[in-house]
Amino acid sequence: MVARPKTSSIYIASSEGDTGKSTIALGAMNLLTSTGWNIGVFRPIPRVTQPGQRDYILELLLEQATAELEYDECVGVTYEQVHADPEAALADIVTRFHAVEDECDFVLVLGSDYTDVTTPTEFAFNARIAVNLGSSILLAVKALGRTPEQVRAVAETAMTEIRHNHAHTAAIVANRCDPEQIPAVVAALRAEGRPAWALPEEPILVAPMMSELMDALGGRLLWGDEELLSREAMSVLVGGMTAEHILERLTEGVAVVAPGDRSDVLLALVNSHRATNFPSLAGILLNGGYTPHPMIGALVDGLEPTVPIVTVPQGTYDAARIAAETRGRVGPASVRKIDVALALVEKYIDPDELLETLQVSNPDVVTPQMFEYQLIARARSQRKHIVLPEGDDDRILRAAGRLLRRDVADLTILGQESRVRARAAELGVELEAATVVDPRRAADLIERFAQAYYELRKHKGMTLERAHETVQDVSYFGTMMVHLGLADGMVSGAAHTTAHTIRPSFEIIKTKPGVSTVSSIFLMCLSDKVLAYGDCAVVPDPTATQLADIAISSAETAAQFGIDPRVALLSYSTGESGTGVDVDKVREATRLVHQRAPELLAEGPIQYDAAVDPAVAAAKMPDSPVAGQATVLVFPDLNTGNNTYKAVQRSAGAVAIGPVLQGLNAPINDLSRGALVEDIVNTVAITAIQAQAMGA
Repeated sequence: MVARPKTSSIYIASSEGDTGKSTIALGAMNLLTSTGWNIGVFRPIPRVTQPGQRDYILELLLEQATAELEYDECVGVTYEQVHADPEAALADIVTRFHAVEDECDFVLVLGSDYTDVTTPTEFAFNARIAVNLGSSILLAVKALGRTPEQVRAVAETAMTEIRHNHAHTAAIVANRCDPEQIPAVVAALRAEGRPAWALPEEPILVAPMMSELMDALGGRLLWGDEELLSREAMSVLVGGMTAEHILERLTEGVAVVAPGDRSDVLLALVNSHRATNFPSLAGILLNGGYTPHPMIGALVDGLEPTVPIVTVPQGTYDAARIAAETRGRVGPASVRKIDVALALVEKYIDPDELLETLQVSNPDVVTPQMFEYQLIARARSQRKHIVLPEGDDDRILRAAGRLLRRDVADLTILGQESRVRARAAELGVELEAATVVDPRRAADLIERFAQAYYELRKHKGMTLERAHETVQDVSYFGTMMVHLGLADGMVSGAAHTTAHTIRPSFEIIKTKPGVSTVSSIFLMCLSDKVLAYGDCAVVPDPTATQLADIAISSAETAAQFGIDPRVALLSYSTGESGTGVDVDKVREATRLVHQRAPELLAEGPIQYDAAVDPAVAAAKMPDSPVAGQATVLVFPDLNTGNNTYKAVQRSAGAVAIGPVLQGLNAPINDLSRGALVEDIVNTVAITAIQAQAMGA
């Protein structure tokens, strides 16, 4: 077993406000949880401005942490306590920190946020906290509006204060940097040999969501899609001029403040948002507390606007001032901001160098967070082109935005381009890097696909005319893209049945040489390891030959994802103790596996407990190289497999990733119709890794 990390904590601190410290903390937490250690978080002085309020940054980090800690356990003292008696506050902070430390392998500590007057005293107090906790400091400095030399000067001043308080600076991150100055800033900060990185200024991280603007203004939603209140307002425009002049000034993601009694402006804005040749609005703020005339309201009802239209009580000046001053928060509900923050840290901070700086190693366990992190990292290492046929599903669009932002894969999305891009813009999803293809209008591709499909299926009575109709179906179109090398893999099923997704694969992609069975595995992420369960989704009652196919394919798939395959073919009986048709089928399948893949460690028939529990294995199969340490568990039928994976998922809290289809000549994967955005992201990463293994 690998020893615990050499250090037990890191203290993220800054000497001024608006450094984007939460972005750095979120990225660091994402990296730390990927190591497999039990990671906690501690906030010595939480950011709260009124009694009963909770620190939203701490809540966000707690959602990412792997330690089982409650919010109240992870806070130190209030600002009032620090101001009243600094020494007593420091003693309380140290006591509460050590209680958290006792429950964790490593603790990320986030310093104060300068919610009151920013003074050197507050930063000095953070440095005192750090040294008393035994934490090195990861220093965050603001690069916005500063030259590289000025950034270095700010950092040196802060490090002088840190040294004065006997603390240690482990590394520096310059945030909110001019992208063109990043190399110069990094060079300036690394001049003394200290690890340093720079992150670019990203406007979306400080842009308020429409819901935050509505709350700040005390507004009320009149029309629009409530889900779009989560979209960030990238700028604020005061619409006090005539409608045509307002239209001239619209930009992507703008929130327009307009008088509530200006019907012409309201109608112009609603229609401009729907028009494909105008920018997509974040929202419309109708000031003055007015609601439109009933006839105008009826007209707006008929237009069925999706853009949020909010009435606010303030006049034009106050509404615009409050909206312009409202700063966005990177909180638990800020999904897009979280994605952007993670993408920035992944792109600009070398993970191995940061972990080495923090002196954190990897243990001999694989946690769900660690496995999912590794999926994304492996997919990103050799980007593949994946086609997503369901461009009319919001989950697909949100997942696509996340995948592109984090450089996981190149994407083609199927659907009517104007609709796909308009809806993506409404959702605040950036799809500029994606290709969007309409399967019903891509005449050249339709002709090419139809001819190829006709040649493949003419022996089954397929005509060229029917082939033209068939390939315009999104599943067939996407599958033909993979078949003809226009994409490396396909992920579908969020809005279609499994049969609709994979039937084209049987007809077009077909199975690998030597494999006659298409099957699946679920990657079951338990608290300390990942197991492969096959087959839980495709073959209802496999024969012995099919079961052998499933076992061999499952072992190959598991190996692709870093799982050392030790295959257990499961039954209600272990070894030679049982008889009957069902156990004989498993025994014969095991014989076939040994015959076809003699290098593969496989055991069967074997019961589940003997397969995974070393104590049971020692009693039932003491000489088996698989019993007690199986990593690939093959179920005798779909009924057993499907129920077992769901039971383990619900009862043990396992994360089930899949189903991952296997046995095909190219990676095609099916989603559950209840798939979450995270499920889609993971499945695309899995598909890309499969494509890497196949040499696509």
